Amino acid sequence: MLLLRKKTAFYLTDLETPVGKAINLTIAGLVLLSSAIFVVETYSIPNAVRLQLNIVDTVIVIIFAVEYILRLWSTDNKIKYIFSFYSIIDLMAILPFFLGTGDISFIRLLRWFRILRLIRFIDRKSFFGNISTEDGVILGRILFTLFAIIFVYSGLIYQVEHPVNPKVFKTFLDAFYFSIVTMTTVGFGDVTPISELGRLLTVSMILTGIALIPWQVGDLIKRLVKTANQVEIVCPGCGLGFHDADAQYCKACGTKLSGVISSGVEKEISTEIHLPG
Repeated sequence: MLLLRKKTAFYLTDLETPVGKAINLTIAGLVLLSSAIFVVETYSIPNAVRLQLNIVDTVIVIIFAVEYILRLWSTDNKIKYIFSFYSIIDLMAILPFFLGTGDISFIRLLRWFRILRLIRFIDRKSFFGNISTEDGVILGRILFTLFAIIFVYSGLIYQVEHPVNPKVFKTFLDAFYFSIVTMTTVGFGDVTPISELGRLLTVSMILTGIALIPWQVGDLIKRLVKTANQVEIVCPGCGLGFHDADAQYCKACGTKLSGVISSGVEKEISTEIHLPG
């Protein structure tokens, strides 16, 4: 039983072996499909198609619930897992299905947070593409984080405003447009919320845009400036592509780099010695 738990925990987080990659690729695909279903449902579609989409979404939620139970069962520290960031996101992805049938229909707002589950896949070993540099990972996380936050805000503002203001917030695209305009503080004023909760969300969008975007862009600029002063040497241990010119060990995994780095430095020094004048 212990061995089965360890194998389950391994494959639910592994992105390298064929089994682990297949499992996590399937989960990521279901997250994207679920998010796409919610977007499509904001448009006028035939009832037969809407029913089929609801069935598919129900199956996806059941799979998410099974995944959550397996992750909780296979982890050693269950309390720590329950209160971890990814566990909270996973729980928020399935709560609307199990609690949305009662009077607390507002819980369905949480379904838009499913897209955040993809954050766990943005790393150097991601199957979305082999990212060979640390800056590539940071850039990927920044772009996806911004998109995910805009997506979540768009879903929230749509579900809050559409019932009371359907002429302005007709579809998800209207809400998405409003979120981008608001978070970038452009504020054209052609789309405005009228409910108190909608206005509260708008204020939250503005504060998020003011705080998040400059911080993320600033972090990226600092990384790029730091990388500009590094030598492109691929670590044989972890594959990290850039290191300081005088580095002897990989800063990520500790693999010895002195021989490779020295040859590069000696080559530069030799070039400088043979320069005329």
